[in-house]
Amino acid sequence: MMLLQVAAETAGITAQTWFITGLGFGMVVLLLLVFVYIMKLLGWIMQPRVKAKKVQPTTTETVTHTKSTLSDTITLTADSTAAIALALHLYYNGVHDEEDTKITIQPHRTQWNNKMYGMNNLHR
Repeated sequence: MMLLQVAAETAGITAQTWFITGLGFGMVVLLLLVFVYIMKLLGWIMQPRVKAKKVQPTTTETVTHTKSTLSDTITLTADSTAAIALALHLYYNGVHDEEDTKITIQPHRTQWNNKMYGMNNLHR
């Protein structure tokens, strides 16, 4: 403890220096807390207040498929049947592109990668 006091006296650290340091540190911590609460308040203000009501589907049309080997039944709505049919149609009619695996990027010299303008050019 004595060594710390001697070091502080030789460096010119006084009580006023410690007060200013503590005041500055306290202000920084206080401002950070204020900014955190401001951000939380803004998040609360910007949060949507109206909840969307869930709409029940108007079509109750269902299709039941049964397999002869299993006694399980699969119930599909008209919307899910249409989605499956559309997915199969798009898959089998070649909507997906076939990409070749050859990379065709060729390097070329520009002023951005010119060796003459490099930062390590230390010729004198």
